[in-house]
Amino acid sequence: MLAAQRQGYWLLVLPAVLLLVVFCVWPLLQVLWLSVSEPEIGLQNYEELLTRPLLHRIWWTTVRICGLTTAITVLLGYVVAYAMTQVGERQRTWMLFCILLTFWLSVLVRAFAWVTLLRDEGLLNQGLLALGLVDAPLRLVRNEIGVLIGMVHVMMPFAVLPLYSNMSGIDPRYVAAARGLGASARFAFLHVYLPLSKPGLIAATILVFIFSLGFFITPALLGGGKVVMVAEYIRVSFEETLRWGLATMLSSSLLFAVILLLALVARFVDLRKVFGAR
Repeated sequence: MLAAQRQGYWLLVLPAVLLLVVFCVWPLLQVLWLSVSEPEIGLQNYEELLTRPLLHRIWWTTVRICGLTTAITVLLGYVVAYAMTQVGERQRTWMLFCILLTFWLSVLVRAFAWVTLLRDEGLLNQGLLALGLVDAPLRLVRNEIGVLIGMVHVMMPFAVLPLYSNMSGIDPRYVAAARGLGASARFAFLHVYLPLSKPGLIAATILVFIFSLGFFITPALLGGGKVVMVAEYIRVSFEETLRWGLATMLSSSLLFAVILLLALVARFVDLRKVFGAR
């Protein structure tokens, strides 16, 4: 009976496994193979990653922007998620609707919208000039500031949702008990509420940073070619310089970076609990 149940289980799982192998594992293996076989078999592409200053600058730019994006997004997302747990049901529904609404809009459309708003003749600069707050338009596009604004906007839902999911499970009586025992509001938040929300913070940080590493459209449009991240240089290597070995090496290095990051985090926290597994 038990053997029949196991056989039935594997028959149910087999289609999903085949789809995973055909559309994920096999293409990934091809990418890894190209990274060590183009233009010739060897590790010269990975050696270039270690010795070429241009690639060092691109990787440093990527890590720096992703780190800043993650810090800003998680901080703002924490505030929004905390506010969602404190308002009434009607207000919470509208806040959640506005957050989910961003998933219905193309990243390309949102990037073009930010270009329109942030350019010298855009609404933001014209408003600042009209109010007399600045004497000349601020440079908010074709630099890292514009890239950060666009990336934070896109990443906000990925921070708010896991944070809100975690915070909604925190019993408010814990904070009330701390206040009743004489703790100040600040002390109760820092020593009771904040530690209880740590799994949500970790999940939001991991999600935002990992997704930010592969950003392409937003940095390409808001950076205007002056802020080059790894994903954009991969496109250049594929389409313009035709260095497929270099492009697949950079793609593989992104994958290895994500795996290494998850492995490091897993040494300190249980990722299964962080992402809601039981």
